Amino acid sequence: MNWSDIADAMFGGLPVYGEILALVSNAVWAGAVLGLVGGLIGVFVIQRDMAFAVHGISELSFAGAAAALLIGVDVVTGSIVGSLIAAALIGWLGARARDRNSIIGVLMPFGLGLGILFLSLYQGRSANRFSLLTGQIVSVQSDQLWWLVGIGVVVLAGVLLIWRPLRFDSLDPQSAAARGVPTTWVSLGFMLLLGLVVAVAVHIIGALLVMALLVTPAAAAMRVSSGPVAVPALAAVFGFVSAVGGILLAIMGTLPVSPYITTISFAIYVVCRIVGGRRDARWAHSTRR
Repeated sequence: MNWSDIADAMFGGLPVYGEILALVSNAVWAGAVLGLVGGLIGVFVIQRDMAFAVHGISELSFAGAAAALLIGVDVVTGSIVGSLIAAALIGWLGARARDRNSIIGVLMPFGLGLGILFLSLYQGRSANRFSLLTGQIVSVQSDQLWWLVGIGVVVLAGVLLIWRPLRFDSLDPQSAAARGVPTTWVSLGFMLLLGLVVAVAVHIIGALLVMALLVTPAAAAMRVSSGPVAVPALAAVFGFVSAVGGILLAIMGTLPVSPYITTISFAIYVVCRIVGGRRDARWAHSTRR
């Protein structure tokens, strides 16, 4: 094999890859927005100990999307309706962690059961059913892209608007309540914003693996930093790399997008955990001197 053969093997598929990338450019943009916004809001998910809530919301989002698929309306709309219903219930009724976990534990099997029922009644393409669970990179149409980008902008603006009371309530809820912060309304507002992000995530990565973009990037960022600006910034970058990188890799294969996204997200977390562990070990060693 000469150098020209090697070059053809390495770069001969680039024109085809470029053509495929052009076809799924909507998904790349949607994944970029989701990665950035999901990583950012994931910081507060971790701080408020609500990783379980993300999975609970995704189950009702899945049920809403499956219902929309069954009756023939836009899947994104159904996903948003299901997410907002779950987020409102969890935010309003689950002010305390114990109550919240109980509510989520009730909602999760109910939402999953409804989703399975709607999918079993659906007589269309089986790929449409599968995509609700594992995501589908080719399913983002131009009109849906604008929906997804608009939702991302709304969530980002909402998080920035309530940033200070939300951060105060996330780190020290008792002191926040004593200082007059409307913690119930802050919690409800955050849950609604989270519900919107979950609805977008379900459409891109599927209902089963939403936490790969809404929990893992933030958890990774917190392993290597503790700054109030550095952690959200790193989480947004990690989410962006996971989402966009996963989509770009999925284009070259036949697997759904979700395994690629989850693998990249997990790899980032492992690296950050190793780096953070070594940093903590060096700090502990220096303090003993």
